[in-house]
Order: sequence, then structure tokens, then C-alpha cells
Amino acid sequence: MPQKTWSKKRERQYKHIKQGLRKRGRSEDVAEEIAARTVNKERARHGESKTRSRSSVRDISSGRRGGLRSHRGAGGRTRDQLYEEAKDMNISGRSKMNKSQLLRAVNRKSHRKSA
Repeated sequence: MPQKTWSKKRERQYKHIKQGLRKRGRSEDVAEEIAARTVNKERARHGESKTRSRSSVRDISSGRRGGLRSHRGAGGRTRDQLYEEAKDMNISGRSKMNKSQLLRAVNRKSHRKSA
């Protein structure tokens, strides 16, 4: 799924990440999504894209992070990531919430949507 705007380097990076994920047992669709997101984030970090999110630029690089905040494990999402999700869900009082409060509010709201 390489994009037209990707350089040859980014296409190689995409294929390498996708291949590694497939070797670790990820499905084709999931591997493609993760690889594309990683490449696009790196493009944003290096000024190769027109738009970029604050978390793409200020966060540690995808390669160094190595999936630390992939919505699993003790670390989970950062407070800023939770805040952005709460903002998208229009949760009131989010600016005064700490990380654990944001996590509870986001989880509560997402469970209501799926039910």
C-alpha cells in the first residue's frame, strides 16, 4: 500500500516493517496498517508531509519507542493521547483530569458507544 508521495526510502521502510510484523504473526491487514502509520509518522517528524499532529512531532520516534504505547501493557497511552481521545469524544471536564481519570472517562464513553 505504498503511497504516491512516499520516497523510495519510505517504500523500503514500509516493506521492512510490514515483513517484520508478518513474521511475528500479525495479519496482512494489521501489518499494512501499522507499517503505513509508522511511515507516515516518520514522514511527519522529518517534515516530509503537509500536515502533522503534535504527538507525531513531540513524541519519541517510532523506532526507539518500539510499541511501548500500543494500547497495551502498563505504560499504555500517554496523558496527551488520552486527552486528545477525550476531546474527540467531547468529554467535559477533561482539562482538569489526570491520566487515570482520562483513561476511565474514555473507556466509559467508548463502552457506551459499542453497547
